[in-house]
Amino acid sequence: MLAETVKYLLGSAGPSGFGSTSTAVDVTAAANHLGAITAIITGATSGIGFETARALAARGARLILPARNPDAAEEVKSRIAGGGQIIILPLDLGSLSSIRSFVSQFLALGFPLNILINNAGRFAYDQAESEDGIELTFAINFLGPFLLTKLLLEKMVVSARETGIEGRIVNVSSFCHRWFSGDPLAYLRLLAAGEVRYNAARAYGLSKLALVMHTKELARRLEKMGVNVTVNSVDPGITRTRLNRDREGFVLDMMFFFASKFVKTINQAAATTCYVAVHPAVAGASGKYYADCNESAAAKSAASSEVAAQLWIEAEAMIADADLDGSEADQAGKQ
Repeated sequence: MLAETVKYLLGSAGPSGFGSTSTAVDVTAAANHLGAITAIITGATSGIGFETARALAARGARLILPARNPDAAEEVKSRIAGGGQIIILPLDLGSLSSIRSFVSQFLALGFPLNILINNAGRFAYDQAESEDGIELTFAINFLGPFLLTKLLLEKMVVSARETGIEGRIVNVSSFCHRWFSGDPLAYLRLLAAGEVRYNAARAYGLSKLALVMHTKELARRLEKMGVNVTVNSVDPGITRTRLNRDREGFVLDMMFFFASKFVKTINQAAATTCYVAVHPAVAGASGKYYADCNESAAAKSAASSEVAAQLWIEAEAMIADADLDGSEADQAGKQ
């Protein structure tokens, strides 16, 4: 453990040739011509998502940037320099209907889809529910990306077949997935029933653990399908971003002060995402977990293929229940 910490602090390069101090600019240098690439990046209006978008745009990629506030996103768009086209489309990951609307609008554009980066995330300090009745952190960090990926997967498969370019899905998880232990499905049910007290860190850890598990299960399914699409999860490292926008103050400031030697710049934090999304060395890799631009080991709690498969089934059921509730509400409104 001490050796790994020293290696991190020194920014020593791993087998990939990159390390904790590598930047998004560094890792995309080998992918200088992305003019044929179309990428969707959620959460690209600030922080790691913005830096990821900036790095890929600089190499010529066409970017589709989902945003809860399209007008504000247009200002962000003006700060992303690059040769590729940038399109803003409305999306609220906490709303399943918004996700379906976003996908419909994207598909209507007629573009291929080569890269999907599920980057957006939220740390909810207080318990809340999405409009679909799902615990908010889980809804935004996992269920939203789950549905988004599900609805876009066919497009990615077709794009890979027609263009010959490997499709890549990148799920931005976190080292915080290690914060959750126990049965994730049981915890979700107890939380929904009000039988356990809400813990923000545990809820966040669960959502990021679910992303890692989803990555493994989706990779298994993609391999079985025999398609040219891969999926991997990444840990961007410790970074101060707008993820903490709900609560600023002395305690949080002190936490980051004491952890400052471990905190990455935004450009460094975006490096692993960019590396997995476009670097030639990652071709064919799927179901892996990356940190500091190198393959790493996720928590043991993420290893169960049985729990991952059951989580998939549970997510499908949540989406189906939300769709049913929405249909019933529509019918009631028409009466």
